Amino acid sequence: MSIIQSPYRPLQQFFRSGPMPCPYIPGRVERKLFTRLSGPQAMEVNSSLSKAGFRRSHDIVYRPVCPGCNACVPVRIPVALYQPDRAMRRIIRRNEDLRIVPRPARGTEEQYRVFHAYQRARHVDSDMSRMSVSDFTAMIDEGQVDTHLFEARGTDDRLYGAVLADRLEDGFSAVYSFFDPGEARRSLGSFLILGLVEAARLYGLSYVYLGYWIGDSRKMAYKGRFRPLEMLGRDGWSLVQGPLPGQTD
Repeated sequence: MSIIQSPYRPLQQFFRSGPMPCPYIPGRVERKLFTRLSGPQAMEVNSSLSKAGFRRSHDIVYRPVCPGCNACVPVRIPVALYQPDRAMRRIIRRNEDLRIVPRPARGTEEQYRVFHAYQRARHVDSDMSRMSVSDFTAMIDEGQVDTHLFEARGTDDRLYGAVLADRLEDGFSAVYSFFDPGEARRSLGSFLILGLVEAARLYGLSYVYLGYWIGDSRKMAYKGRFRPLEMLGRDGWSLVQGPLPGQTD
């Protein structure tokens, strides 16, 4: 455990997790630096730490501090510069029958059914695939800090997917997304991010934070398709020039 001075609270406690197998790169070890969000300054702490490359899960914000590895690269979309390329415009056309609907950030059984199908199809070996309705609701409810939920719905009001996102001082931070795995041709994961970019424009926000790009993880490959894209390095945030670290296409 370490205690780091914070501008928002007299003392902000940070903890270091024990070593665990990396869920993204086989054979590597994962460790995290994390703190809990609580109290009246939780929103400010979440904004400040998100800009420093942290992510939120439930009421915890964390970033990897893995021994001998820096594969996790924080990335964000600069909203003012972003224009969908040909591939993204195709995704928009494929989903012309859908609309992005803002909802209160509360878990529902309808969302859980889509979430459970997504987990069973995409992440069957993960702990999340075994989550109950109450576990899912807790994931949505716990640690909210100006948290929004955006749903993708059809003209018949069918739920196709959703993205949970925190509104920061300068953008939206995508916390978690899920979608109907039986609609692969729609590329719903990318469509939800495009919806989040438009929501950021509507709110006058500058960025959409996507979490970590991991070059050796196919699960994270989609993030590199959004250009222009900024990455966080030793000298702060900067526009990506050329392929991301580990990107081959």
